[in-house]
Amino acid sequence: MAEDQDDIGASGKSVALENRNTGEDGRRYSPSAARNRDAIADVLAAHMPVDGHILEIASGTGEHGAAFTDRFESLHWTYSDLDEISLSSQTAWVDHTDRGGRLGGPLRLDASKSHWGEAESLADLNGIFCANMIHIAPFEAAEGLIAGAGRLLPPGGKLFIYGPFARDGAIADSNARFDSDLKRRDESWGVRDLDREVVPLAQSAGLTLHKVIEMPANNLSVIFQKA
Repeated sequence: MAEDQDDIGASGKSVALENRNTGEDGRRYSPSAARNRDAIADVLAAHMPVDGHILEIASGTGEHGAAFTDRFESLHWTYSDLDEISLSSQTAWVDHTDRGGRLGGPLRLDASKSHWGEAESLADLNGIFCANMIHIAPFEAAEGLIAGAGRLLPPGGKLFIYGPFARDGAIADSNARFDSDLKRRDESWGVRDLDREVVPLAQSAGLTLHKVIEMPANNLSVIFQKA
């Protein structure tokens, strides 16, 4: 298994913020995904439609979808991404993971756009999941993610966003340091304020804040529901 440098997105900047390993079959492995997938899966089990169809935005290595469809035997999961290296890894996970058609994609999708291409016609979509994306992208990505969820989810459908957040102007020390480092890399990146920046977007898109769960390492799992 080879060790790679950080993934480089279209902007020429790292979209991973960590070194990732690639197996001989093309599947990539993320240290952060290995650390957080079980805790995230517990939140999925409690609050998301794990017997339905979930679209993942910015799927990264693809490990989350593979792990979650293994744990939840009725879950259908579709990958999506914009980064070429990530798309290749997701394709490798689909090709080498036997889920009986329950693991699909990847779709080429730019969350910041007002139209998500093939994702617009996904059948029976019940949920959308996005981990560790909105802080390493311009705020337009958060705007597009939430608008897309409001557009594509049916009534009762849920949007699950995982990552670091500030809360109504207050931020943990580790997240404040992380925010400074992100802005050093790109002024348009940064830890978003859930209450002041994200919730208003959700309300405008017809989504209500359903649940906020504290996670390890000062991350949050945030669940919105379509009215």
